[in-house]
Amino acid sequence: MGKGLNGKRIAIGGSRKTEEITRLIEKQGGTAVVRSLQGTVYLAEDQIEPDVRTFAGQKADWVIFTTGIGTETLLSVSEKIGLKEEFLAAVHEAKIGCRGYKTYAALKKLGITPHASDEDGTTRGLIRSLERFDFKDKKVMIQLHGEKAPVLTQFLEKNGAEVFPVLPYQHILPERETVDKLLGELLNGEVDAVCFTTAIQVRSLFDYAKEKGSTKELQQAFEKQVLAAAVGKVTAEAIRDEGVKRVLAPDIERMGAMIIELSRYYESLTLS
Repeated sequence: MGKGLNGKRIAIGGSRKTEEITRLIEKQGGTAVVRSLQGTVYLAEDQIEPDVRTFAGQKADWVIFTTGIGTETLLSVSEKIGLKEEFLAAVHEAKIGCRGYKTYAALKKLGITPHASDEDGTTRGLIRSLERFDFKDKKVMIQLHGEKAPVLTQFLEKNGAEVFPVLPYQHILPERETVDKLLGELLNGEVDAVCFTTAIQVRSLFDYAKEKGSTKELQQAFEKQVLAAAVGKVTAEAIRDEGVKRVLAPDIERMGAMIIELSRYYESLTLS
């Protein structure tokens, strides 16, 4: 196998397993630079207790679960505050939306079959499944995972729903100096590709670019000179949501597969 990343400078947007990703990039002949776009994640039990109490008492017409661990955390918190039965009763009375196979598995353990679910693991896939339902004046609780879901929220609100988000896990923002450094490198053509391993990393970079008034320049950089590589469908979807059409993502959602796909991409350019 060739080394398709020879002479390429690849930025790593993650904060976990950066040494492992660096080795994979170097094995393909590239140079890796860590530019973490993701702060630490923490369990926000105290913050969501009031939300769980409100839901258990007032209920909702729809409940949309987006991650397996988030689903399990809500159940755990409801048990901790003595409202597990009320929480489950409210869930069973509502129509259920579900994104992702882990979420589906978590719901299956509870004996719940979703009324709407994605076919491809993405938020847009879930939205396609929700389009046949009427959300006018419906109260919808969305379980999120550390970040807002603007596309899903906008879809629901546009169709008349009252959206009630709950975030069991929350992210601490990345260091501004790091994001600023990467943005400068991207706009100056000093990086050939960025490896994104979660959607929150994409949001962090583009939110900072918006703050600096550099959104169009960043979009152009990704379309013309920098390749955006995503570890999987959800992350790739987040990149496209920010107006970037040129996205590389492997069929197998693994970091190693992402680096191999990146290497093959550059190899194909040299052969063409």
